[in-house]
Amino acid sequence: MRFMFVGDSMTIGRAGDHTWRYRMWQHLDATFGGPFEIVGPRTGLYDETAGAAAGEAYADPGFPPAARRHLAGWGEGWQHMAPLIGPAAGAARADVLLVSLGLIDLGFYTRADQTAANVRRFVAGARAARPGVRMVLLPVIPNVRARTDAPFAAEVARFNDLLAKAVADLTTDASPLLLAARPQAYEIDHDTYDGTHPNASGEHRLAGEFAAVLHQAWGIGGPYRVDRAAP
Repeated sequence: MRFMFVGDSMTIGRAGDHTWRYRMWQHLDATFGGPFEIVGPRTGLYDETAGAAAGEAYADPGFPPAARRHLAGWGEGWQHMAPLIGPAAGAARADVLLVSLGLIDLGFYTRADQTAANVRRFVAGARAARPGVRMVLLPVIPNVRARTDAPFAAEVARFNDLLAKAVADLTTDASPLLLAARPQAYEIDHDTYDGTHPNASGEHRLAGEFAAVLHQAWGIGGPYRVDRAAP
């Protein structure tokens, strides 16, 4: 089974991070009952000095290069990934997409309804390339801007409602979509290093939400355990 991580800056991570992708790879390595691959066209972390995804300095140098693959980008959202997902998923023959997007869109590019329209474009593009692909989509999670910017917080809430509707509308037996839970225990002062990007605790929480959906809905893997992963 081939898994592809799709996301923005919270998914690509920056130099020195473990990333929630690493946590998820460790979880699958410990619990998946068969062969699997992590696939995607990119492997790097965001390098702030270079201003590009040019780094490979993961916190654990033992993170295998083949497991570092992804389709994530610093500053990229649904509108950026919608035209990329078809070629990427097709080339990698992805079976399951684990997607965390939306905050960048709402913060810089599109309103909730436009962002939801790009979700639908993304799903259509993925299915055009991989008709049987499965997808798990994560709502926009708590962030520091929503704490003080009421209109932005309202857009986030509206988008999350529209995302749930899109998942319900678009899921099919051939290509099921699932909505991951918005982490209830996620605290921006505890689970991020800057109010937005996950620290080690936040990485575990995000990986845990994806792991829970995969296990409970599709029998993939098992319950997520923090003690399996690096600190």
